[in-house]
Amino acid sequence: MKAVLTRLFRRRIVLLSAIVLVLITVLALGASVFASADPNDTAVLDRLKAPSAEHLLGTDELGRDLYARVVHGARYSLSIAAMTAVGSIVFGTFVGLVAGFFRRLDAPLMRVVDAMMSFPDILLAIALVAILGASLTNVVLALVLVYTPRVARVVRASTLVVRELLFVEAARAIGARTPHILWHHVLPNLLSPILVQGSFIFAYAILAEAGLSFLGVGVPPEIPTWGTMVAGSQQYAERAFWVVLFPGLAIILTALSLQLLGDGVRDMLDPKLKKAA
Repeated sequence: MKAVLTRLFRRRIVLLSAIVLVLITVLALGASVFASADPNDTAVLDRLKAPSAEHLLGTDELGRDLYARVVHGARYSLSIAAMTAVGSIVFGTFVGLVAGFFRRLDAPLMRVVDAMMSFPDILLAIALVAILGASLTNVVLALVLVYTPRVARVVRASTLVVRELLFVEAARAIGARTPHILWHHVLPNLLSPILVQGSFIFAYAILAEAGLSFLGVGVPPEIPTWGTMVAGSQQYAERAFWVVLFPGLAIILTALSLQLLGDGVRDMLDPKLKKAA
């Protein structure tokens, strides 16, 4: 375990990214402890107040405490991103395994995946949310459908290589059933690319949710995600820059940290880099 962590954190930027993510996750999980104020409590007389001892990050256009909203918003934004990453990995891995292992299903499945990937991610997400309706569940479902093809292509490419290896041929020769081969021999050798893709999709989902909310087709405004905060307060940015600065910084820090950590995981799991080290 120590050797794994040493390889993962040999670059200081990756270690710093992991620390930032841990801090944000702790804040999200303990939102009611670290920010006891109700993020939806309004106080019109306190609207657009600058950061102070009373309101650490200031207040928004309705007088709501911005610190409480950013901390509680972390819970919603990270939950949406986590559900998107898990859903995309589960469905993408299934599609990629089937397409890569069964030659007859490869072409039809990949044509569907290629068709979905031909659309820009945000445009496809907007179309899906418009069809399904704006809600937290539907946003997650739309993002899962958008990012599943990314995972499917990576898993399919890796499966094409693994299925030709000798231990898979040996398993076939001794009469092992296909589900057993897929579960016990193929899937374990795909964990590296799946983990890396999962970290990237986590970051993409945070940015996509913010983008959808900014365009007015994301989660309902009463749910305090970082995206809805930026979207709802953008018209007041010239008068009170903090209303968009702090939610925006939260989005940038989280997405960037996830990307850097994903790069670190990829470098750690890359056999070529291991050999060079």
